[in-house]
This record gives sequence, structure tokens and C-alpha cells, in this order.
Amino acid sequence: MRLDDYRESDNVGDQRGENFGGGGFNLAGGGGGLLFLIASRFGIGGVLLLFLLMFLFGGNPLSLVGGGGSQVGSGGQQTQVGHAVAQKACGADAASAFSCRVLASAEDTWGPIMQQQGVKFFPADLIFYAGNGMSGCGAAQSAMGPFYCPTDNRIYLDTEFFRELDTRFHAAGDFAQAYVIAHEYGHHIQYLLGIADKVRAQQEQASSTQGNALQVRMELQADCFAGVWGNRNKDRLDPGDIEEGLRAANAIGDDTLQKEAQGRVVPDSFTHGTSAQRVEWLKKGLDSGDPAQCDTFAAGADA
Repeated sequence: MRLDDYRESDNVGDQRGENFGGGGFNLAGGGGGLLFLIASRFGIGGVLLLFLLMFLFGGNPLSLVGGGGSQVGSGGQQTQVGHAVAQKACGADAASAFSCRVLASAEDTWGPIMQQQGVKFFPADLIFYAGNGMSGCGAAQSAMGPFYCPTDNRIYLDTEFFRELDTRFHAAGDFAQAYVIAHEYGHHIQYLLGIADKVRAQQEQASSTQGNALQVRMELQADCFAGVWGNRNKDRLDPGDIEEGLRAANAIGDDTLQKEAQGRVVPDSFTHGTSAQRVEWLKKGLDSGDPAQCDTFAAGADA
């Protein structure tokens, strides 16, 4: 993907080099910290096992997602963003610079789309961290991968995940990396459109299975929104880029990850969708470039 001449966003902060270890986890204050702790110690298999046990015994695993307290930086202060901070953070290495350009591209793509729909747009921040960080949704751990926190409207990214895409998921390539960021930006668009709040309210009244199904639709829509971004920037794509993105989507489907972690699949515990679903919805966005085509909540969207 050709972004070398693209601007770098100023909506960037950096937690790398800060110490969030030791007392960073708030096990009593919110499930998010507990989820990150389990992931860091036992990997994705531990998280899947916890979700399965909660499902079997009537708990709602969604209560563990996005909990956390209000700490979003050292000393409880929010990590600063701005031009000077962004210049230093984006200049740290090639992966950081590329991420900042993808973020800027997402801003330039979605701002006009939201304006056309009469929706007030404000950009999401990108916060870099290394290993351990802190978000408005609780502790950030690299074992959980990149994520969007609706509490502070920020995307949290440890760029080491790009290496994992290559070595673990066999999904190398710059567009695969860009897809990850564009997917998280898709969650920000869901927040701006009011979809995230509506779904969260429904999940609070739902069973664990129903809540998981709603979350799957959220994630698939974010995949489709990532595809919309890719379509709107197709003049910057290189041959093979779309295949890179589709390969990444296929590699991180719930069924593929569960087979890898535990040798079997538990569909009721899916929270992101199967590999086939993720590929389908990313491709729908890439083909159409139209957010209206991303209604994963319509009947049959999860078929």
C-alpha cells in the first residue's frame, strides 16, 4: 500500500516507555483487567476456556469486556496527543509511521462520509504502547491485540502485533496491517453512528449466547467498514494488497483461532465471526465502498 507520501495524523499519543506494571490491573474494579491478565498468562486459549466455562455455568462473558476503571495513563492522567507528541511517536520506527498514515487516511475517508450522512465527526486517537498500557477501558495487554475503547474513543496498538500477523497468522503485508487499524476505526464509526451504544444496551439484557451473537455482528460490520475504507483508497493499493487483507481476515476468525487453541470449535462462544464471515464482510466493503452495504444486523447477516 502506497502511503509513503501521505500525511501523519496528529491524533496520536504514546505510552511506550511508561511503566504500567505492578498495580496496573484492577481485578475488583472491572472485568477488562481480569480478561487481559488471563490472556497475558494463559494466552487466547485461557480466555476461550474462561468464556466457555462462564457459558456453561450461566455467566455472561461480555461482562468481562470493556469493564475497567477510569485510569487512562500514569497517575490517572490521560495520555496526551498533539502535533509534537505525534511527531515523536510516529517517527519511532517504520511500523509507527505507517500506522500514523493509515490513521490519517481513515480520518480523511470517514470525515466526509459522516458529513454526508449528517453525523458529527470527530477523529479517534491512536495510542501506541509496548507490552503493557492503560486505556479508558482498563489495562491494555499486547496479548489481546489492537482494540478500540469507546470510553475514551481511542485505538490502542502495540505494533508488535504486526510481527505476530506475519509469524503466527501467516498474514504478512502492509495492507494486512492497515486492515487491522481500519477495523478498529470501524468501531469508532459505530460509536459515532450510535450503533455501539444500542448494541451494548441490548447485550446487557441478553443471554450470553445472544450477547455473543450481537458482538459477532458488531465485529463483522467493523470488517465491512474497513473494506469501505480500502475501497475509498484503492488508488493507493498495490497488486496483491486485497489478498493480504482477506488472508488476514481469514486467519483471525473465531473458528480458526479456537481450532488452534483447543482443537475444537464452540460456535456459541464466537465473538468475532468465522473466518468465512470475516472474509465475506471485508470483501463486501472492499467491493462496494458503501457503508450502507454493511448492515450485518439485517436478517441473515450472520448466515
